Amino acid sequence: MRLRVYALAAPLFAANLPAQQPTSSPAYTFEEVMIPVRDGVHLQTVILTPANQKGPLPILFRRTPYGVPSGPVPQVPTSWKELAQDGYIFVIQNLRGRFKSEGVFKLTSQVDLTDPKATNETTDAYDSIEWLVNHVRNNNGKVGMYGVSYDGLTTALALLRPHPALKAISEQASPVDEWMNDDTHRYGALRESYAVEYAVLEQADKNKNTHFEFDIYDTYSWYLAVGPLSNINARYLHGSIPNWNDIAAHPDYDSFWKKEAWVSQLHASTVPNLNVAGFWDQEDPWGPWQIFRHAAEHDPDHTNFMVAGPWFHGEWQTPKGDSIGLVALGGHETAREFRETIEAPFFRYYLHGRGEKPTWRATTFQSGSNRWRTYNAWPPSDAKPTKLYLQCDGTLSFNAPRTRPAGDEYREYVSDPANPVPYRQRPISPTYPAGDWRTWEVADQRFVEHRPDVLTFVSAPLDKDLTVTGEVAADIFASTSGTDADFVVKLIDVYPENAQRNPWDPEAGPAPGAYSKSMNGYELPIAMEIRRGRYNTSYEHPSALLPNVPIEWRIPLRDHDHVFQKGHRLMVQVQSTWFPLIDRNPQRFLRSIFEATEKDFTKATQRVYCSPSFRSQVTLPIAPN
Repeated sequence: MRLRVYALAAPLFAANLPAQQPTSSPAYTFEEVMIPVRDGVHLQTVILTPANQKGPLPILFRRTPYGVPSGPVPQVPTSWKELAQDGYIFVIQNLRGRFKSEGVFKLTSQVDLTDPKATNETTDAYDSIEWLVNHVRNNNGKVGMYGVSYDGLTTALALLRPHPALKAISEQASPVDEWMNDDTHRYGALRESYAVEYAVLEQADKNKNTHFEFDIYDTYSWYLAVGPLSNINARYLHGSIPNWNDIAAHPDYDSFWKKEAWVSQLHASTVPNLNVAGFWDQEDPWGPWQIFRHAAEHDPDHTNFMVAGPWFHGEWQTPKGDSIGLVALGGHETAREFRETIEAPFFRYYLHGRGEKPTWRATTFQSGSNRWRTYNAWPPSDAKPTKLYLQCDGTLSFNAPRTRPAGDEYREYVSDPANPVPYRQRPISPTYPAGDWRTWEVADQRFVEHRPDVLTFVSAPLDKDLTVTGEVAADIFASTSGTDADFVVKLIDVYPENAQRNPWDPEAGPAPGAYSKSMNGYELPIAMEIRRGRYNTSYEHPSALLPNVPIEWRIPLRDHDHVFQKGHRLMVQVQSTWFPLIDRNPQRFLRSIFEATEKDFTKATQRVYCSPSFRSQVTLPIAPN
């Protein structure tokens, strides 16, 4: 297996610099400098100053592992357009150990505020801002930071010890806890395909972003052929990728991961912060909400704000954002609207001193109703937690289960690690570059509905709109014939069979491929999550499950704002594999799944209970329409 490498001349990874608009001449002057930080390391930094600058301007600073422009920027990136109209000096910096920046890149978010000699992303940001305000010509002494994903992380880490000149930030899709619910894990369940491919992307070569080269077209088949997790190193990486080595060495929520959970040190709003999240963010849907909640612990000046929308990872930085996958957003260009009416005014107020401070705590683009909403508090106080019960006849109801004939207390299926449920339609493309990774969380779930190892529960059509605003959670009772198990719960919005008119001539019929591009009967995932049985009672100390004994599984399904429209149905799917998004649980308890061998993987019978004694349910925060 070879690792294929690509050199990027500019930080085009993910959503950082989307499509660009041509200009007749360079809009910005270009300067590359090496900024010294406290331990003597120099960081490669590009300064882009408006060519027509007439007076002092604030600095907008972004710190990235993905590369900086190698020369003058001939075009203004679309994602800068609204900001550029107000006038900023844009500064982009490679993190230590990436490309020309000196030092070692550790792919870590650890920050030790008690060690005065430590260097990390927090101290590097502080030192860089100090240099910038003292050396960049014609700046007004005010600095803002912003960024998506890893660039959002480096932005957010500046909150822990901000420089006095840092007046506003917008962390966007920042991770906060890689074991608990960002990027590489979901409550300890390893996100196998992402963890492998991202670690290679960042650590195979300091001078390049590296994409793993698969020798099997369908990555589902490739990961299945790999077998146990130990084979990743044994056959392919050979210990060459430090991040993957750390993941394998620390399967549980130990001190290593707790140090990575940097947000545990944040307990106040230290800098005005516009947190941004996507409801269908396939990488970091959780982190921004945690930053928002931690900063809200002490926010006397009300400088901590939350924005969320119907977006995949970073979609709010794309040109329009008028749809996500096949899901149209009612004619709204949500990405442009966000930048124009929220992001630009936020920085304008704090860095230019013009306009008004936001009066709201949270703003969302509510899917289903397709409208922008503002809230004075999140979650809204008028959203009432309401239980939606799983019934043994395969239905969903707001009425609790009643006593049924003996033996009719559960539904069951056989989970086979040798034939895991795919997390999206096969063939599955690599995570990067491009492919279907960005929009898989809105993919039609009919492709697994009739698998024997997926339980489906569905409601009657709604007789009125149902608005769900706030934190969604599942609470199921389940058992396994094994000694370890995973349970995945999906909350789905089922569209009517006649949700939209077919656009083709009824006499001619659809063009090839057009029939599947319809929302008729579509099963749209709204919330999906997994829990791993070994961590059901303790994240730090895994334990075996007792075979065939029903226990409670509490599965948080994160924050949402969605309207299930009249005539739609609610659906819940339950399954035990989600591959290769999540590694295969052997279904036999081991000290570490990374030590599993082929013989450890075994079939298991899983039961989901829906009786008066063991009520499985999803709690919906139902708000007034």
